[in-house]
Amino acid sequence: MSAASKNARLAWRLVGVVGGMLALAYAAVPLYDLFCRTTGFGGTPLVAQPGERPVLDRTVNVRFDANVDINLPWRFQPLEREVKVRLGEERLAYYRVTNVSQRPIVGTSTYNVTPEPAGPWFNKLQCFCFTEQLLLPGQSVDMPVMFFVDPEMDKDRRYDNVRTVTLSYTFFEAKTERAKTLLGGVAAATNGKGG
Repeated sequence: MSAASKNARLAWRLVGVVGGMLALAYAAVPLYDLFCRTTGFGGTPLVAQPGERPVLDRTVNVRFDANVDINLPWRFQPLEREVKVRLGEERLAYYRVTNVSQRPIVGTSTYNVTPEPAGPWFNKLQCFCFTEQLLLPGQSVDMPVMFFVDPEMDKDRRYDNVRTVTLSYTFFEAKTERAKTLLGGVAAATNGKGG
């Protein structure tokens, strides 16, 4: 086999390795998000299904935190700062978001739970996270979060001192293809009205 043939084979192998690494890098974020939502790793609450579960007398305070990326001109806050819930009890809370800019913007939020070990016990039944939200200039929207704290937490003595759990959301401007589509629909509707 000639040196040129060996070099070409090596080059194709390297192209394959680089292509594989790019594919893994592209898949890393959704796979990590799925891992966190499935396991509660990193303070990520679990996504649960509504259903029957025991409601215990033990309570925890659930605090609500709201943050906005510095580049996103939105105002975002919980309508209640804190609620007391019994383990297993389903609760509904709302956050309000307002676009304070003069342009339509699509935002999306991420979330976490602190203290971090409480993440696997905090279950969301309904949430606005990871969903692109289009807000027109000056528009406000109230967004629901339905959740419960798993009553199984009471069986694990390591969590006896967990009295307060904080659910924290951070909004960012979305730059996805879906966000571009939503903004394109607004532009088309606006142009249609003017013509």
